Amino acid sequence: MNTSPESPAFPTAEAATLVLPGPAGALEAIAEPGEGGSRRAVAIVCHPLPTEGGTLHNKVVTMTARALRESGIATVRFNFRGTGASEGEFDDGRGERDDLRAVAAWVRQQRPGHALWLAGFSFGAYVSLALAAELQPGMLISIAPPAGRGWDFDAIQPPDCPWLVIQGDADEVVDPEAVYAWIDGLDGRRAPPEVVRMPETGHFFHRRLMDLRGAIKNGIRSYLPAELAPPNG
Repeated sequence: MNTSPESPAFPTAEAATLVLPGPAGALEAIAEPGEGGSRRAVAIVCHPLPTEGGTLHNKVVTMTARALRESGIATVRFNFRGTGASEGEFDDGRGERDDLRAVAAWVRQQRPGHALWLAGFSFGAYVSLALAAELQPGMLISIAPPAGRGWDFDAIQPPDCPWLVIQGDADEVVDPEAVYAWIDGLDGRRAPPEVVRMPETGHFFHRRLMDLRGAIKNGIRSYLPAELAPPNG
């Protein structure tokens, strides 16, 4: 692991575990370049609730990142404060927004001219949604956003960027009807999000992870940015 206090470089050839400077101390992250014809975008993928075992290694998070990379999008997964090797303490979504803000600033410094995409699962979906209006991502992906679970979703007004929401209809943690009602109640957007309702699918997408991968790749296909030119092309 890179333990330098300086901001590390974004990897160009293979995955790298990095230490990024964060507002509450070091943030553990894994950055991975896109596969095949890499595209001008970097997606940050936020993990579920740390107090319930959520980390950057969560299977939904890693499958989301895999689907993005297979589509040519570089990805960054990171542990929120107090999780894994990240310093600090859990802050119920407040400090975690600052963590995401710091990671996004690093991505934009490392990849100027690339679109910033935001993705998140459960608590990570809340954090990314709460900061989306400020960060103005090129694409927003929300998997099982925890509407109705105590966080202030009424204050969230996602920006008018492409937005994909994926929700299991048999979710035992997040009430699917609360998610759909929240989306239906949003105003001020030029267009509603694309909502993928996955039948017979629980919160952690057990036995449905490949279906999740397909839903992500299909949902983002129309919004993929231009491919990067080959290094010597």
